[in-house]
Amino acid sequence: MREENVQYFTEAEEEIIRLLTATGMKKNAAKAMVVVMKTPGITSRAIEREADLRQPDVSIVMNYFGKRGWITSHESLPGKGRPAIVYDLAKPLAEIMMDIEEEQKARVDEQLARIGKLRGFVKKEF
Repeated sequence: MREENVQYFTEAEEEIIRLLTATGMKKNAAKAMVVVMKTPGITSRAIEREADLRQPDVSIVMNYFGKRGWITSHESLPGKGRPAIVYDLAKPLAEIMMDIEEEQKARVDEQLARIGKLRGFVKKEF
């Protein structure tokens, strides 16, 4: 029987995951973000193990982060076998948090604009 080597998050890391998901980030993405934050130059396989994610989930999340400009990736140069993809943060965590904050502000502004438009209809109709 194969023994699993599952990594657990610390209390602080769990709180970061909860806060990221509260901002609208999917849980798999939040878990992967914490792993990449704490381990620069991490491989996709290591992210799978440490975040307890499946390989397709890691690929989806890393593509999402890459499109946002939050991570960089490159292939490692192994001696034998297939090269592994290695990930690093592309910008400091503070800048990533600013990106998330700006997105949240934009969402709130959109919701407030919808409410204002709705109020306009209510005043006209009733």
